[in-house]
Amino acid sequence: MSKRLRLSIILALVAFGAAAFYPTVRWYFFVPESQKQLAQSSRIEIRDWAQGRAREALEDLRGAAAAGATLPGEYSFLIPQARSAFRAMEISLPDEWGAAEVLRAFRDEAEAFEVLEQKYRREILELKDLKDRIILLGLDLSGGISVTLEADQQNLTERLGRQPSQAEMSEAVELAMEIIRNRIDRFGVTEPQIREAENNRIVIEIPGDDDRERVNAFLLGRGSLNFHIVHGEATDRLIRLQNEQPGWSPDIDGVPEFVPAGTVVREYVTRDAYGIDERVRWIVIYEDIVEHGLDGQYITDAQVARDPLTNRPTVNFVLDARGAEEFSLLTRDNVGNSMAIVMDEKVRAYARIQEEIPTGQVRITGFDQEQAANIALVLRTAALPVNLEIVNQQVVGATLGAGAIRVGLQSIALGFALIIVFMVIYYKRAGLIADVALVLNLFFILAVLSAFNLTLTLTSVAGIILTVGMAVDANVIIFERIKEEYRLGKGARSAVRGGFDKAFWTVMDANITTFIAALFLSQLGSGPIQGFAITLAVGIVSSMFTALVVTRLFFDFATDTLRRSKLSIAWRLS
Repeated sequence: MSKRLRLSIILALVAFGAAAFYPTVRWYFFVPESQKQLAQSSRIEIRDWAQGRAREALEDLRGAAAAGATLPGEYSFLIPQARSAFRAMEISLPDEWGAAEVLRAFRDEAEAFEVLEQKYRREILELKDLKDRIILLGLDLSGGISVTLEADQQNLTERLGRQPSQAEMSEAVELAMEIIRNRIDRFGVTEPQIREAENNRIVIEIPGDDDRERVNAFLLGRGSLNFHIVHGEATDRLIRLQNEQPGWSPDIDGVPEFVPAGTVVREYVTRDAYGIDERVRWIVIYEDIVEHGLDGQYITDAQVARDPLTNRPTVNFVLDARGAEEFSLLTRDNVGNSMAIVMDEKVRAYARIQEEIPTGQVRITGFDQEQAANIALVLRTAALPVNLEIVNQQVVGATLGAGAIRVGLQSIALGFALIIVFMVIYYKRAGLIADVALVLNLFFILAVLSAFNLTLTLTSVAGIILTVGMAVDANVIIFERIKEEYRLGKGARSAVRGGFDKAFWTVMDANITTFIAALFLSQLGSGPIQGFAITLAVGIVSSMFTALVVTRLFFDFATDTLRRSKLSIAWRLS
């Protein structure tokens, strides 16, 4: 491999690492704590904050306009839109933008409020997205969510048709734990602590994630998606009623008499700009899915795709043989009627059946990308064998105090500094090269952890420290082999080539065996063990690359490009 190619690879990886690690640096060092708390709150809380902040801003603008004051600097983001509005209305631009001029650019205060709300909403939602691209800290470092779930024994009794034995109850709880663990892994949450407690309870600790809505979605989601036929006549009358009486609700006004027996009123919802379910209308569906619908249990697979015409997300379901047969009969008997997709007793989408669907492959639309992905994930993990109820849920603080974390970071920094100083003292300029490779190694590890949004715990930190030591060990082996070649009277260029060639398999053997062990630990282990194994595996790959490619590039540059005839690698060999 030529020096130019090696340099290009290193620069490309450094650029990738910088892009991957930047969100972590920004989040922990440049985002104010108040904004972090907002970004970690629920979307409903974000909506309330953005609307409240927009109301405050609008009040400030009113006051400034009444006083004839200039536009406050914090609202300067309104000027480009105001300038565009003035040009569209063919009004000359003012020499100095005042609050009154900016408000005059909007049709009314409602439009100004909407622009302000959009600004504040975008800021916090962008931070919320940023959080999905950082290195998270585990419960032992930064806290997270602790949830206690309890199995519903009455629900299992109804499913079995008899009172379950304790062995059956324990088996159902164990299976539920396994399904929850798979769901958590697939939702991108790493290193969950899941254990069985007394009285058929499950205790779950999820580090680095305090979004209660998101956690509840994959803890309690049962994959309960069913197809229901819509009662067209009753729905049309109900829609007219809602148009005549804005704000009508069956919970407040009661179910109308024209809604026939055997049907129920359900709300049809879509996602608003905050990602919150927003009611569009109420519709009437047949309640009995045996005669007028299909149970979602027949779904064998669910994937997210894109509509080729609209490019909007779709959820594609595959039904088993029995489900395909029943769905074919259902769609054949209801051509011209509408079918609703009901999940968690909410209608997520409904459309008219145009023709019979005999293949057992169903496509539904009406979701955003995040919602479609979550629905598909929940359905792929199948339904829980027993219903679970949250009996306790709380956001917990770090189990280590701030002082202990500070001391731990100081000890890591001190150890790292001592290694750097030792390498420079013992190996002179070659030690400096090893230090550069060591810093790059640590940088690459953190970049990979950040790119995959992994959770950092104390065991993960131990894995990083171990890989740092192994990276130094690889450089020591290489340097000692170069010194042996140098002592034999070889020139600097030949000594470097011979040292790297002879040390190559020694370094590879030591790292490959450890990498194999780390792979097995990551597959068979769970929780902290899995976190340690993943960090160790990433560190091994990174340390081999820096030791064999980065360090070699520096030596080749010194001997081939700078034509150095002597190596600064030991006090007696300079």
